[in-house]
Amino acid sequence: MADAEVLLRRVPSRSSWQRARKARPHLLLSRRGRRRFGVLTRGELRRLRRRLLRAHALGGDWKLGVAAAAAAGAAPAASKCKARPRGRPTPDTRPAPRPEPEPAPDTRPAPRPRPAPRPRPERPPPLRHSNITQPTRDLGSGRVLLLLPTGEGFTFSGICRVTCIYGQVEIYGHIIKQGQPARDVYSTYTHSYLTINGVQYPEPDKSEKETRREIRALLKPHMKLDDRNWAIQNFPPLGSMVLLEQLRTPAVDFMSFYACASYVFLQENTPVRTNAEYFLLKKIGLRRQRKKKGICFSESGLCAMEELVSVCCDGCPVILLCGACDIGKSTFSRILINQLLNSLPGVDYLECDLGQTEFTPPGCVALLNITEPLLGPPFTHPRRPQKMVYYGKMSCHNDYENYIEMIKYVFRDYKRESPLIINTMGWVKDEGLLLLVDLIRVLSPNYVVQLSGRGRTMSALTSEYVELTDGLYTKSKTKRRHRGFEIEEFGDSLELTDEDKDCCPVPAFTGHKLIAVHSEFICDKNEKNRAKYNKIFRDLAVLGYLSQMMPPVPGPLTPLHSLTPYQVPFNAVALRITHADVAPSHILCAVNASWVGLCKIVDDMKGYTRGPILLAQNPICDCLGFGICRGIDMDQRLYHILTPLPPEELKAVNCLLVGAIPIPHCIFKKQPGPEGTIPYVTTDYNLKLPGASEKIGDREYEHSFLGYKSYKRK
Repeated sequence: MADAEVLLRRVPSRSSWQRARKARPHLLLSRRGRRRFGVLTRGELRRLRRRLLRAHALGGDWKLGVAAAAAAGAAPAASKCKARPRGRPTPDTRPAPRPEPEPAPDTRPAPRPRPAPRPRPERPPPLRHSNITQPTRDLGSGRVLLLLPTGEGFTFSGICRVTCIYGQVEIYGHIIKQGQPARDVYSTYTHSYLTINGVQYPEPDKSEKETRREIRALLKPHMKLDDRNWAIQNFPPLGSMVLLEQLRTPAVDFMSFYACASYVFLQENTPVRTNAEYFLLKKIGLRRQRKKKGICFSESGLCAMEELVSVCCDGCPVILLCGACDIGKSTFSRILINQLLNSLPGVDYLECDLGQTEFTPPGCVALLNITEPLLGPPFTHPRRPQKMVYYGKMSCHNDYENYIEMIKYVFRDYKRESPLIINTMGWVKDEGLLLLVDLIRVLSPNYVVQLSGRGRTMSALTSEYVELTDGLYTKSKTKRRHRGFEIEEFGDSLELTDEDKDCCPVPAFTGHKLIAVHSEFICDKNEKNRAKYNKIFRDLAVLGYLSQMMPPVPGPLTPLHSLTPYQVPFNAVALRITHADVAPSHILCAVNASWVGLCKIVDDMKGYTRGPILLAQNPICDCLGFGICRGIDMDQRLYHILTPLPPEELKAVNCLLVGAIPIPHCIFKKQPGPEGTIPYVTTDYNLKLPGASEKIGDREYEHSFLGYKSYKRK
């Protein structure tokens, strides 16, 4: 009787329904949608539900699809009613199934009840995002939108302008937040590639709807509606939105014009494997690089950075960086300066490395106050120094006393209003180590950061080691002194005035703290190619300084020989060749077409009616800038000087110093416009003449020889 109450209807097989479905036309001129295979109608769902309820009333477990003894045939019949086509039902002629024997009772112990799950705090649902970790989108006009999740980095090569639209990102230690101005970032091929890292920020106390509305408002000035919808749909939780723009500045155009620097900002050859992102980033001059090609910091470097930032926020310590060549001193100092600028208005910097300067052309000892982050190599951020002295050579070999006197002269202007970072030379062997001991005693830093690695070992410069070691000009005397200024060998030239002592009291010298850092920076230099690399970097530094003469608005490039020079009378300035002894009759030959330092000495030049005026020794004086002596007019007795200095500052210049820093050869070789012989470049040079050689002083000429045919520029 129970089986008779369940109405069983036979369902056609899947193959027959499939044949019927394929026989239907593919195009139906009707508004009614086509019925998909396996979908029941409302009536069928209602009848199926009625049969399942009847089977459950008879004792069948309809949830599991297994029938009990009283409804052994009901559940299987119900499971076959999944896809029954419409039409007249056919009677079931199959014999009734035999009742199955009752299953054996289950003697297993009842499972233990699970504890109720703890209630979790309610959090707003995250915004939807795609499976791409760092999606990018082309916005047109040389702009690309980058969605950067928290904790991930985008390592790239090339130059661009970075704007943080939403969130926070970190570049080279500097944090860029939303609402801050855009930053120009230079990830060139001459140095390690930079990385844009997503920084975690506090979760906003807003709902998802309010967050979307805020992001849309921030994106509206930069992109269209479709791009805003894509950004919202793919935005990662607590991520950052970064706008990358193609960068073109007069300085970049000027440096790219010359062969010695044109490859610095250009992309390399096309890789073997390319994708859509490669061509997208290529439009703005970028290329994604592997993370290992970026800047790598060791654990000791991170700990040292954290400690130095902490002490600088509480006071104004003096930090000295030392280590061998190409160990990472400059990179460490840039990251330290950028991290300090996140919380301080400015950082003072003392440059003592003559060969590889950071903010000035080579051959200088300079004191600067840095207020803007450093997001590139040295030749991309020339700065105006607070005080500078032109030494004139890339090394202080055999002239240590003059070098130390210049450092003392510049260091005297440090007011102790900001933390001071001191960069030293990479010469740490033999006499270079003794000279470093002298500098530590003279400058008396609070912290000495010693970088080492890659098998380069040097003595640990602890406070005890410095006190017990004789330097080149200082003795190992242990006595109480004020910041190391009371040294008999140097006299009293570094003693502070009463006014400085009242406003900045100096405690008694108690030594310094040594911080040892194991460097893991990757460097392509070695003993064979170091001189070649250093020469390229010096040429780039000179070109970066000369690029300041270009107009601030991007436009057609103006070559240097097309600029109007300043006219300086012979009797207005004094001359001095700092690196060699030159006969007075040949002094103008050495000055013509040379790199000159524009300096200011104490002596007055008003008493001289003619010239040139020659100095007997190298002066220690302020250097206001640099320029090129483009030509000499012997008839009117004038020097023609090209320099980025403004005229009001050029009036204070009364001394021209010529050193061993050469002008890059590419400036002479590439002078578009003149036809015929290029001025100051000749291949007809007689090396057999007395005094003529491949090296004039410390200047090196590799492929061509620069001859000075006349004093007057044609």
